[in-house]
Amino acid sequence: MEKKRRILIVDDEEKIRELIKKYASFEGYEVDEASDGHEAVEKCRKSDYDLIVMDVMMPFIDGFTACREIRKSKNIPVIMLSARGEEYDRIHGFEVGVDDYVVKPFSPKELMMRISAVLKRSGNAESESVHETVSFEGLTVDFTGRLVYVDNERVDLTPKEYELLFYMVRNRKIALTREKLLSDVWGFDFFGDDRTLDTHIKLLRKSLGPYAKFIVTLRGVGYRFEG
Repeated sequence: MEKKRRILIVDDEEKIRELIKKYASFEGYEVDEASDGHEAVEKCRKSDYDLIVMDVMMPFIDGFTACREIRKSKNIPVIMLSARGEEYDRIHGFEVGVDDYVVKPFSPKELMMRISAVLKRSGNAESESVHETVSFEGLTVDFTGRLVYVDNERVDLTPKEYELLFYMVRNRKIALTREKLLSDVWGFDFFGDDRTLDTHIKLLRKSLGPYAKFIVTLRGVGYRFEG
């Protein structure tokens, strides 16, 4: 019998936690709860989770800070909930390692699909068994070790940045449409947001430094890796 995936729901609003728990339990997930960022950090230290759904604005420790603390010891996928949808908040969330960003009020069914997509992508990343490394000038990509080096210096990327770069490198020289990238990297196609893709491309280019040149913008189409 397949082991149930464990999800931690973190929100200071009990009604929100109950709503997500109701839908997640129906989908077959094992659900745990935390009412603030501090409690979430403590629970992650003591237990293992397959995914975290966490609100941004909470007492004691906000979602961004909690995510940063959790990332110090465990690489758990995180979907952030927020009543604010400004670009700064989205970029900040992605920079601290958030895998997806959902703005309140949200559709519970859409959230379940995003949870499924993130779990699918993280599971696929962990299942790679053949060691493969490729280099383009001073940029080295280690697929198996999930490592990236720029001029022999290791670069720490967020989980989604790794997935986006790895996908583009594997499909180098191919014109990748926005729809294709959202569908294959994020795991969904009908509620994808171009701003999410553009934000990650911007952050990825910043992380790659001089080798950002390999990610070419195709106006009106999408992007292509030219390494």
